Amino acid sequence: MILPETISLEAALELALSSAPCLNSDRVPLHDSPGRILAEDIYADSDLPPFNKSAVDGFAYRMLAGTGHAPSLRVIGTIPAGSVPALQVGPGECARIMTGAMIPPGADAVIMVEDTEDAGEGMIRFLKGKTSSNICYQGEDIRKGTVILKRGICIESPHVAVLASVGATHPRVSCQPMIAVLSTGDELVDPGEKLPNAMIRDSNRPQLIAQLNRMKLPATDLGIARDAKEELSSAILTGLSSHEVVLITGGISMGIFDYVPEALDHLNATVLFRSIAIQPGRPTLFARIGDRFVFGLPGNPVSSFVLFELLVKPFLYKLMGHSYSPSRTKLPMGTDYARKKAARKSVLPVSVRQGEIFPVEYHGSAHIHAYTSAAGMICIDPGVTHLKKGELYDVRWL
Repeated sequence: MILPETISLEAALELALSSAPCLNSDRVPLHDSPGRILAEDIYADSDLPPFNKSAVDGFAYRMLAGTGHAPSLRVIGTIPAGSVPALQVGPGECARIMTGAMIPPGADAVIMVEDTEDAGEGMIRFLKGKTSSNICYQGEDIRKGTVILKRGICIESPHVAVLASVGATHPRVSCQPMIAVLSTGDELVDPGEKLPNAMIRDSNRPQLIAQLNRMKLPATDLGIARDAKEELSSAILTGLSSHEVVLITGGISMGIFDYVPEALDHLNATVLFRSIAIQPGRPTLFARIGDRFVFGLPGNPVSSFVLFELLVKPFLYKLMGHSYSPSRTKLPMGTDYARKKAARKSVLPVSVRQGEIFPVEYHGSAHIHAYTSAAGMICIDPGVTHLKKGELYDVRWL
């Protein structure tokens, strides 16, 4: 295997995204759509609002031209929401109207209930000099035939409301990739086992599965593969047989028991990169086997967590037709910070207090506990050894 040189995170991300095919799509019930990627444009099948409607509980009346002044008015009827008015409002008249009800013919404004008083004998009196129209006008939100949701969005609660408002009860969404997660290493035991000497509990699989579940993606747990070429090749092949993507942690560095690259070579995989100039996470691999993909992530939990967020997550979203953009906020450093090694881009966990960034105590790529108190992370460019108080950095929220 001819190994590619170490590349930048930006180059690695571009290679991964440009390799991602678009998955097929299917229709799902509206209540199953949150978290899915919309695979079609959605058009309005009517104006929204579909008619002039009252924005408040009050009295619909004909406003005196140019003044907004409302005299005492005779109440000629009541208009509940959901009914077509059977009356017409003339000068000096009004109709009691509920929020959301259709404005009756002849009326061009609604007086709020709290701005009136009962004047007796079927009359009300307006207590103010002027009122706004208090009308939601037909089509002021959306016009019939316009695109109201574009394909590629990740459906959230407000999108569900919009889909419901136009009758899109079974939106077309991208199919979700089937993903398998595999840990490697003779030193690993499952989280529920007692720890023999020189062994550690595997935290990477639960962590990666949790990250996938947060994306609302199902994951298959392939367990732990020992540091043996045959066992590792068999586990990867099992994953690839029924999954579009296999995530592997460990076994990809330069140690004599790091067999993942050899196993992929045996499977005739095309390795697009095997080393990224980032700290933590340099030994990160991405390979393609036909229409299937393998990510080899470092064995240390911080590295696997960070590289999933920076690289794997955007790739998985791209498979589903979504251009992922993480939530970021530019904030000032709250203190000076220095780092000794600056050859690679560095990812640093941070807390945010009173609008300022503070590095979390962090001991390296095995110290995943640091991220439990981090609000986000910042990227420090290669060559930068000192961050000064007040300098602005993009906080990528976790």
